[in-house]
Amino acid sequence: MGGPRVSVVIPYKQRLRNFRVALAALAEQTLPSSEFEIVVGALEYSPEYLEACREYAGRLTIVSVLVDEEWNLCRSRNLALRQVSGEVVVFLDADLALPPRCLETLYGRYYADGQDVCVVGQIVGLDGRSDREAETADLPEHRRFRELLAELEAAPGERHDKRWRFDPFVLPWTLVWGAFIVVPTASVRRHGLLFDEGFHGWGGEDQEWGYRVHTAGIPIVRGEDVYGLHLPHIRDVSSNFREFDVNMDYFLTKWPVLDVELFRAFDMWGANRSYEEVRREIAAIVPGPDGALGVARGTVDGRDTLVVGVPLSVPAGGPPEIVDPAVRGRFETPASVLPLVGLALPFAGESVEECRVLPAVTRLSERYRKTVLDEVSRVARHVVTEAETADPAV
Repeated sequence: MGGPRVSVVIPYKQRLRNFRVALAALAEQTLPSSEFEIVVGALEYSPEYLEACREYAGRLTIVSVLVDEEWNLCRSRNLALRQVSGEVVVFLDADLALPPRCLETLYGRYYADGQDVCVVGQIVGLDGRSDREAETADLPEHRRFRELLAELEAAPGERHDKRWRFDPFVLPWTLVWGAFIVVPTASVRRHGLLFDEGFHGWGGEDQEWGYRVHTAGIPIVRGEDVYGLHLPHIRDVSSNFREFDVNMDYFLTKWPVLDVELFRAFDMWGANRSYEEVRREIAAIVPGPDGALGVARGTVDGRDTLVVGVPLSVPAGGPPEIVDPAVRGRFETPASVLPLVGLALPFAGESVEECRVLPAVTRLSERYRKTVLDEVSRVARHVVTEAETADPAV
């Protein structure tokens, strides 16, 4: 009781110019400064960072947690998150500036009555200026940020962010980009919604966090008139996407389910477009409310073998089970079973000695069948596609 309404959590390391702009924008919020705090997880001991905070000592409440560590976005957020005292947490990257009415609008529209909802904010100007020095250059986003923020507020209802121009989002957790997301503090604590520090580098950690928000039953919505202006900085796109691939493999290993498999195979846009179609195709192959296609890995004839296209029963809250006893009987010891179609697999390249592709895979439409065959060819050193007439016990 008596604490701030909002805690703005900012991860920080070597983003000084952008951080100064972000603080300047926060100092001009119409929500009174007594009603929000800024909590920074800073992974460096930097006199320049402390000086930037000192400039706002009389205007903003800034709490800093400082450690000297290698950059890890999740670690930085978690350090700050453990210190928040507000009713609502606003996760805001150090390269985002908010229009003056943003926090007031956000709290009044979505949280004033104690709503349990995760709001995703639009990120304006994220695309472009990728592989060049930007943060220290003389760019409009730094010189004219007040003018640009005023333009955002002067045009309510605009859909600047491409996520706001895409429908339907049948997998709402794929909406979650960590640069600007909001959730009640009580929900974070109730469901243990820290960020997974097993993610390293760029990408994937935010959607994985969003996946856990979704499975906790918290609605995820696109904020109305909730914007952040992205501030340019140096970005190595090639390196980012290499890190993203590793992180996505980690994500699928942690949550081997159809939703995440589609996200890994087809990205967020493709996953949302294909989700219902893939579910219909699976239901046609394995009917029944618990029916699913899966993969099983174990020892067959002394070889490490992956079997793909295995009809499964996946009861609510229970482990997946192989339907056909003849398929179960192939394995010399109990197999590891995952409810994955095979569109994306949590196995390293050529890490499986042999893959057996069951006839169920051939009943998928061409696009998905080809994706499965390409994926099993990636993970297995030898692939055998079985015909419909093959003896399933062989």
